[in-house]
Amino acid sequence: MSTHDEFLQKIRGGLIVSCQALRGEAFRDSASIARFARAAVDGGAAGIRAAGPEDIRAIRAAVDLPVIGIEKRMMEDGRILITPTFEDARALVEAGASAIAIDCTTRGQRFGALDVVRRIREELGAPVMADIATLEEAVAAEAAGASIAGSTMRGYTDETEGVDVFQPEFIRELAGRLGIPVIAEGRVNTPREAAEALRAGAWAVVVGAAITRPHEVTRWFVKAMRPAPDCVVAIDLGGTNTKSGIVTAAGKLLEERTTPTPFSSGRRALLEHLKRITADTREDAQRIGRRPERVGIATGGWVEPRSGRIVFATDYVPGWTGAEVAREVRESCGLEVAVENDANAAAVGEHWFGAARGVDHFLCVTLGTGIGGGCYVGGRLNHGARCFANALGHVCVVADGRPCFCGLKGCVEAYASAAALVGYAGSGYASAKAVIEAANAGDRTALDAVRTLARYLAMGISSAVQVLDPELVILSGGLVQSNPTLIEEFTRELRSRVIVPEQRGLRVAVSTLGYHAGVLGAAAVAMERE
Repeated sequence: MSTHDEFLQKIRGGLIVSCQALRGEAFRDSASIARFARAAVDGGAAGIRAAGPEDIRAIRAAVDLPVIGIEKRMMEDGRILITPTFEDARALVEAGASAIAIDCTTRGQRFGALDVVRRIREELGAPVMADIATLEEAVAAEAAGASIAGSTMRGYTDETEGVDVFQPEFIRELAGRLGIPVIAEGRVNTPREAAEALRAGAWAVVVGAAITRPHEVTRWFVKAMRPAPDCVVAIDLGGTNTKSGIVTAAGKLLEERTTPTPFSSGRRALLEHLKRITADTREDAQRIGRRPERVGIATGGWVEPRSGRIVFATDYVPGWTGAEVAREVRESCGLEVAVENDANAAAVGEHWFGAARGVDHFLCVTLGTGIGGGCYVGGRLNHGARCFANALGHVCVVADGRPCFCGLKGCVEAYASAAALVGYAGSGYASAKAVIEAANAGDRTALDAVRTLARYLAMGISSAVQVLDPELVILSGGLVQSNPTLIEEFTRELRSRVIVPEQRGLRVAVSTLGYHAGVLGAAAVAMERE
């Protein structure tokens, strides 16, 4: 077996621990780095990643594991580059490195990284790990002779700015397209993420900060344990109007604004609109002697919560897919920004301030122009694998039924929305509000329309109840307010459509947050976000 193949087999399916410390950090000496490596061996690590010949020699004297060596150098553009020269690579090999990692991103390639890869393979015979950020960079590195592609630089380049979480789908894409092994590295902070990386096709996984940088781990805990801020800027980006205000940790709305939403003007106009609202609301806070520490934004569309990017939005919100909402607003105001889907935000608001306080398993269903949902499981908002969870409005209730705005047919939203209610009542009613008022006055046609909507709604929500077994279903939105018939009929229908309703103890409640539910939900998202 060649040295190259032996190296790959030793690390296969294993954990590679990155043992590094920056100048000025408590463990910045080679003896400490070597002790980290020994601790990694004791824990079952398959390999070590380390920087500089001095550290590698110390590690080699302490442990007998494969070592991926790197050298970090400041380049003329004022930024660090990983192993930029062949001379750096040779010094690492002479110190005992088993393989060399090189920055093969677009920037690294401009500094000659691919030529360095070729020389290492030809003159040193050492395996090369190409640290990349995109598939295209990995393909180029493989063609140049790289033995391994590592996702190390994902989120750290101009091309991938905004990626600040581990992405198993990127590992899966690399593994499916490349003919060389893939190593997952970068923002792998938990055992679960490491295991997920292997399932996605990674040959091995590199973990650094979560293991060998205790000050970083301490910072994570301290950040998570911070008390809720005194107050936040909260923004509910609605289809017609944007509501905003200053909300305290106790859920008190101190100042509020309502501004028309420029949805038809496109993504850039919406982002600038959010920036202006943020600035104006902060001025309101200063006027009353408050200093908000964070911004919470509730918006239509599916949201990746950690990055605050819009994963997908229907044509109801044109051009919104892909918008980097959190980054754009954060850069304009300098505060931490949390972004969440509006229906999910409503659920978070209920958990913090409303009907779901102290409840760990519940559904929150918003009824209006469309139907949104937020699901709490085990005390945490459920996002799903790709942030598309909780689409309660798009559960199918009629096979191949009415077309829905999402592009599917038969969704509960097509049968239990405001427009559907007016349709059931007929042409004699101008709006959903008029139907509800008529039903409350005893109008038979209006009552039948409300009951029909309640039946379809229960058909859709019963599916989620069967799967998630919540203890509470909260109804909110315009169709719920002052509509006792809907609540009564929905509760009765729901109980008739789930197994063992008596044993479930399932309750149905109406949101207590009222008109400002969207703003309070956005505030709760900001309060809750670590």
